[in-house]
Amino acid sequence: MAVAIRLKREGAKGRPYYRVVVTDSRSPRDGRFIESVGVYDPMNDGDSTIDLDKVDQWIGNGAKPSDTVRSLIRKARKAATAAG
Repeated sequence: MAVAIRLKREGAKGRPYYRVVVTDSRSPRDGRFIESVGVYDPMNDGDSTIDLDKVDQWIGNGAKPSDTVRSLIRKARKAATAAG
């Protein structure tokens, strides 16, 4: 089974809100997922909260992040090192 880390869209029409989820790559975008590892709110200045420990664990097990999630992970790591 190929595992992907990608965004799952939630929220109302015109007010998107995303969950960062670990899922089987064959499942639909908003379908069943294995685990939720964070959230991303583009309407709130791109505010995101990602559990980097879980992400590292899944990537170590072979999960492939999407391009957008890879960018969010990079920003979360930068923010974590800046905070101390």
